[in-house]
Amino acid sequence: MSNINLREAALDIVTRVGEQGGFSHLLINQTIQKKGLSQRDTALLTEIVYGTIQRKDTLDYFLSPFLHNKNKLKPWVLWLLYMSCYQMIYLERVPDHAVLHESAEIAKKRGHKGIVSMVNGVLRNLQRKGPASLDQIKDPIERLATETSHPVWMVQRWVAMYGMEQTSQMCHKNLERGTMTVRVNTTKYSREMVLQHLKEDGFEAAATDLSAEGITIYSGNILNHPLFQNGGLTVQDESSMLVGDMLQLNDNMMVLDACSAPGGKTTHIAEKMNNTGKVYAYDLHKKKVELVKQKAEQLGLTTIITGASDARNLPNLHEPESFHRILLDAPCSGLGVVRGKPDIKYAKSEKDIDTLSKIQYELLESVSLLLQLNGKLVYSTCTVDKKENEEVVKAFLTEHPDFEIDETFFDELPVEAQHLPGRTKWGLQLFPQDFDTDGFFITRIQRRSEHHG
Repeated sequence: MSNINLREAALDIVTRVGEQGGFSHLLINQTIQKKGLSQRDTALLTEIVYGTIQRKDTLDYFLSPFLHNKNKLKPWVLWLLYMSCYQMIYLERVPDHAVLHESAEIAKKRGHKGIVSMVNGVLRNLQRKGPASLDQIKDPIERLATETSHPVWMVQRWVAMYGMEQTSQMCHKNLERGTMTVRVNTTKYSREMVLQHLKEDGFEAAATDLSAEGITIYSGNILNHPLFQNGGLTVQDESSMLVGDMLQLNDNMMVLDACSAPGGKTTHIAEKMNNTGKVYAYDLHKKKVELVKQKAEQLGLTTIITGASDARNLPNLHEPESFHRILLDAPCSGLGVVRGKPDIKYAKSEKDIDTLSKIQYELLESVSLLLQLNGKLVYSTCTVDKKENEEVVKAFLTEHPDFEIDETFFDELPVEAQHLPGRTKWGLQLFPQDFDTDGFFITRIQRRSEHHG
């Protein structure tokens, strides 16, 4: 694919994400498939799209001194400038003259002469004078927000919860692309065997720290590997593998996965029970339930029963106290997965967090009715906000004295995770900087034998 076509494709994606709220990872995958991109082109397209979206506020700060009447620009022109600025400042392999030439060509194709000379003028100015210094921003929170391109309210909120140092590490970590991790389907293979295979096939891979079934892939395209295509591996972040590990599963259990799509954790549960027992997997949307079904079939798992339902209605579908284990991987703001889905940080608001925390509480209250005496319930989210995590758990336990935090949960955590700064008596908050994984909250609640009045 020519460089100009590649950059046009990137411009289409960032404009759609920025203006219509498209999902960057989905649009990138669609483009790669539609245009049949080579591995090299795929890498560059992904780098430009993610980098531009990930650093949008910083790029805006760098460009603003050279832009007059920014609000009057058409969205594609502004995104073309962001994209070009990103390549000039952050991509050493792409020479400035190439960026300037290609931006001018795209502007010529899409706009009139005035736009071409404006784009050219802004980028040449940037090249000549360099980006504005961040040192001009005196307020430390505003500076961190601009430097790492996070909304100011978000940085403020995190600083109030976790202090400046944790927040700064998290914001900087959110700018890095995460590494890919896969989970071994232990009903088919052992981790040692898979690592051996991958090594022989020229992959750079290593066992993960947090999960006994995980492998980090440092180089090589795992999606084309026979082990992946034959259902031996699943792409899953290491922090979400921890969820299956923490459910304390045995063979032949009845397990409920209340919000199961796209099915990574559901299939992990079935694998951990050696394809015995039953896993009831629900999700709100029929289309998403299909994904869970497909994943189970691909992995050769026969114990998963899927259904479309709002988890708040599950007490109408099942008898009270009918499950040994329940997983509530609650819908959340997703602020722990900003590295892989950079658009999230601009799309969310504090109001969203308030709304979600109410839903999370209602979900927890409903599914808790289905837990057996001495059964265990894992509550998890892929966010780092206390309001969605420990505050939901705290409120639930206050209102339901027959439930408590299962203290043995902490002893079962991998040794490396037992003394992290995010550990409290309510559960474990993993930050992206802890193990180079997603930000994730996880805790385990049990139903105790009697009410303590």
